[in-house]
Amino acid sequence: MKALCWLGKNRLAVEDVPDPKIINPRDAVLKITRTAICGSDLHLLDGFIPQMERGDILGHEFMGEVMEVGPEVKNLKPGDRVVVPFTISCGNCFFCNKQLWSLCDNSNPDARTCETMYGYTGAGLFGYSHIYGGYAGGQAQYARVPFADVGPLKVPESLKDEQVLFLSDILPTAYMAAENCNIERGDTVAVFGCGPVGLLAIVSAYALGAERVIAIDRIPERLRMAQSRAKADVLNYEQVDLMEAIKEMTGGRGPDSCIDAVGLEAHGTTLDAWYDLARTTLMMETDRSHALRRAIQVCRKGGTVSIPGVYGGLLDKFPMGLAFAKGLTLRMGQTHMQRYMKPLLERIEKGEIDPTFIITHRLPLDAAPEAYKTFRDKQDDCVKVVLDPWAS
Repeated sequence: MKALCWLGKNRLAVEDVPDPKIINPRDAVLKITRTAICGSDLHLLDGFIPQMERGDILGHEFMGEVMEVGPEVKNLKPGDRVVVPFTISCGNCFFCNKQLWSLCDNSNPDARTCETMYGYTGAGLFGYSHIYGGYAGGQAQYARVPFADVGPLKVPESLKDEQVLFLSDILPTAYMAAENCNIERGDTVAVFGCGPVGLLAIVSAYALGAERVIAIDRIPERLRMAQSRAKADVLNYEQVDLMEAIKEMTGGRGPDSCIDAVGLEAHGTTLDAWYDLARTTLMMETDRSHALRRAIQVCRKGGTVSIPGVYGGLLDKFPMGLAFAKGLTLRMGQTHMQRYMKPLLERIEKGEIDPTFIITHRLPLDAAPEAYKTFRDKQDDCVKVVLDPWAS
């Protein structure tokens, strides 16, 4: 089969690799009909996530048709159409039983590596380094899905692939980010970053009762989409004093909550942003946390900062004193996918949420290496890339 493989920092290629097979009795094999490039995939391209190995298959947003199931998979059969969560969960451990699916104790076969870095292991992830299990990802024609009796969600034939594809990651991630804000009716929410997760976080914040969402970015096409399609008020941080602008928009109080939908490769125009860039370039720092610092700075006293953006290591110049003095609540983590997939599918079926507005590029899998760079470098008005593994 064809699959997108990681060959080293800034080096990707579509290669012919062996087809996946059933290994464990709870496995399924999927023929992938649609897959997508996620913003967190770019951290792999840029070399920020360690323990990648040459030939690793990328991709954690995918869906398709069940081709084969192991003998212990009773809820699926060949021919079923499913969307697969990016987290891999056993369904039986302490954390799965508490609906904390992304903290699964049993799905990461490389748990020792994760424990060495972080003290504890998290769930295995598709296509996301050997810290999280080294599982082959879904930017391919086929994929093996472990614990298939727990993860994949069957989707109705009435919905097109593109309507449900983002249930694999970014729609539940955005919704959990908004839910973590503890939004009350009439709240103002500031969203840092108008990439795919940021845009869907705006939609989710409104769905949860926010009266106003302020969207912050520097890319014109993303700001236009946030304003015209997601109905947010927008700020270009390169053109305004962000702190003063947000104070003016909120009567001097600040947003009730902030969402950092940027993560570890943040950009900025202030001194701390250039400091981060210099230190990460020299490999003296792992993460550029400028957006998170700004979110803590602008959030109102007693507010909440929600962090769906991925962070991988240690943060320099983190304003803990400011967060403490303002009495902020910080909530973060990988998405507990199975908690959100079915309720969000129901919202899509009812027409309450349509995540397809973020798609700007539809390409064959062969175009993936260049599409990664187009997405990363903000070229060609690129916001979200969907790949067809079978298109020529």
